[in-house]
Amino acid sequence: MKVSSVTEMRELDRTAIENYGIEDKLLMENAGNATYFVILQEFGIEGKRFLVFCGIGNNGGDGFVIARKIHSAGGEVTIFIIGDRGKFDGSAKMNLDIVSCLPIEVRQIDDPASVREEVFRCDCIVDAIFGTGLARNVEGIYSDIIEIINESGKTVFSVDIPSGVNGDTGKVMGIAVRADCTVTFGLPKRGNILYPGYDCCGELYVTHISFPPEHYDRDSIKVEINEPPPLPLRDNDAHKGDFGEALFIAGASGYFGAPYFAALSFLKAGGGYSRLAAPSSITPFIAMKGSEIVFIPQRETGSGGIARENKDALIELSEKMDIVVIGPGLSLDEETGKLACQLAAEIEKPLLIDGDGITALCKDLDIIRKRKSPTILTPHLGEMSKMTGRAVPEINNDKISALQAASGGLNAIIVLKGAHSLIGFPDKRVLINMTGNSGMATAGSGDVLTGTIAAMFGLGLSIEDAVAKGVFIHGLSGDLAARDLGEDGITAQDILDFLPQAVHYDREELYDDEETAGSYSVLKV
Repeated sequence: MKVSSVTEMRELDRTAIENYGIEDKLLMENAGNATYFVILQEFGIEGKRFLVFCGIGNNGGDGFVIARKIHSAGGEVTIFIIGDRGKFDGSAKMNLDIVSCLPIEVRQIDDPASVREEVFRCDCIVDAIFGTGLARNVEGIYSDIIEIINESGKTVFSVDIPSGVNGDTGKVMGIAVRADCTVTFGLPKRGNILYPGYDCCGELYVTHISFPPEHYDRDSIKVEINEPPPLPLRDNDAHKGDFGEALFIAGASGYFGAPYFAALSFLKAGGGYSRLAAPSSITPFIAMKGSEIVFIPQRETGSGGIARENKDALIELSEKMDIVVIGPGLSLDEETGKLACQLAAEIEKPLLIDGDGITALCKDLDIIRKRKSPTILTPHLGEMSKMTGRAVPEINNDKISALQAASGGLNAIIVLKGAHSLIGFPDKRVLINMTGNSGMATAGSGDVLTGTIAAMFGLGLSIEDAVAKGVFIHGLSGDLAARDLGEDGITAQDILDFLPQAVHYDREELYDDEETAGSYSVLKV
C-alpha cells in the first residue's frame, strides 16, 4: 500500500475532483461515512452519548458528517466547534448548515473548562479538530481541549490523523490526541505510519473514499508499506549451495558476538553455507557456540583486528560467494578500516556493509558510489549522520527525505534502522517496515538483520526484494520473541532463535494469528 505526503494527498484530492468529477462534497461525505461505520463496528452507536470536536477546516466538516450519521443511527451527539464558526466555507459550511437544522446541539467553545464535565459524562469522543496539514505547535484553547480529551479515559476516534500529529513526519506538535482508532482517507499519510504519530493513531483504518485504484496506486508516490513478495519454494532435491553462500568479514578482539550473530543468522533464516572470516584468536571461541559456521581464520593487526595482508585471499574467496557482508564487530582499528575500504572497492559481488564497516567507508564514500555491483548499507541514526554529514535531530525530523537523498546520492540500498525501519532505494522509493518492537533495541539485533538479509538473497529473491524481506522477517522474528517472552529483556539470541519460526510464519502467511505480536496487521482497508 502506498503512503502519501500531505502534498501528494492534496494533489490526489484535486485530481479526483477535476479528472474524475468526484466533487469535494462527495469526498467529505465518503470520509464521514467511512468513519461512522468504523465507530459503529468498533464501539456501537444506538443509545450512546458522543461528543464531536470540530476545528474550522475540512477536518471539522468531516466531523459534521459523522455527527449527522451518529444522530441518524440513534446516538446522542453534541458538536463542539473550536474557533470562529463564521470561517467555515465550501463543503464544511454546507455540512454545518445541515447539522444546524437537525436536533443536534452545536456549541462554539470559548472556555475549555466549559466542556470538561461534558467530556467526562460522554461515552465516546470524535476528534475532528486538525487535519494532516498542521504545521505549527498546538497552543492555547486547542492544547487545553486535547489535554482534556487525553485525560478523559474515553474511547476516542480520530478523523484522518490524531489532532496534533504532523502529517508528513509523524512528529507531535506540542501535544496530540491519543486515539483508540484513526480512520484515514485516500491513503495512509506518512504521519500515520511514522513514530511517534503511529503510536497516537491506535488501530488504523484506511478508506479510499471512492478513488479508483489507478488514482491512489500511481508510480509518482514513492513511499509505501513494506509488503515483500513470497519466498521461492525450496527444492526438495537441493543441496546447501542452492540456498546461497555468504562470506562474513567481521569480528575483532573483544567483539565475539557480532560476527557470531551475523554468520549464524544467515543459516537460521534459511541460507545454505555461511563462511566467517574473523581474526584467528577469536575464531575458537565463536566456534564453540556457532559450530555450523565455516571459519576462515584471519591474520591480525596488533590490536586484534583483521590485517590488510588478508586482502587478496578474501577477494579471491569472495568471487565464489553469492553475497559478502563486511562490518559486524570489525572494530575501529585503522588498518582494518583501510582493509574494509579496499575490499569494498574491489569485491564485485553484492555487498552488505554494516556497523564498523560503515564507519570505515564514511572516510571515502566515493568507493560506494563507484561500485558496479549492488551495495546495501544498514545504518542506525548515528551512522546515518556520519554518512550524510547531517545532525541526528535534522535527520530525525524528516527521515524519509534524508533517506531518499542518501540512497540516491550513494547509489545504494539503505536500511535506516529503528522503529518502523525505512528501506531506501536509489530511485527514491522508500518502504516503511511494520514488523518489530521496542524489545529489539538491543545489542546484536542489527547483526542478526545483516545475516537475515543475506539469507533472503541466498533463497532466491532479487537483491531489492531480499532487503525488503530480510527487514520484514527480522522484525517478525522479534515479534514472535516478544509474544513468548515479552519485550523486556529480549536479546539478539532470542531474535536469532525465532528466525526459523518467522520464516515458517511468512511462508504460511500466518500474520493474522491472534497470538502473534507485531503491528504489521494493524492497517485495515
